[in-house]
Amino acid sequence: MRIALHSVIADGAIDDYRTHHARVPDALRELFGVAGIHDWTIWRSGRNLFHLVECDDFEAAMRVVDASPANDAWQADIGRFVEGFHGPDGEDGFTPIEQVWALSTQRAADA
Repeated sequence: MRIALHSVIADGAIDDYRTHHARVPDALRELFGVAGIHDWTIWRSGRNLFHLVECDDFEAAMRVVDASPANDAWQADIGRFVEGFHGPDGEDGFTPIEQVWALSTQRAADA
């Protein structure tokens, strides 16, 4: 399953955010593996961040991640640089955005 998320970097924190993501803690990387998260990619446009999470089951993965001290430590550190996650309609929280179209899906359907 693929989940897209949106977050916003705090004003003036772009460089710190980049620096902290040069390499996330090994404990967090390992936690993602245990939680069934296969990949997590982040793109930036200005202060807006767009995340693509590839996982087995996003809700189950977030239950595992949210219960972990490794995630607590990461959030305490990285949280200084992020205004928070925003859902597709601007609400706060870890709400996935809707995929509307994918070229690969259309090509596969036409094959």
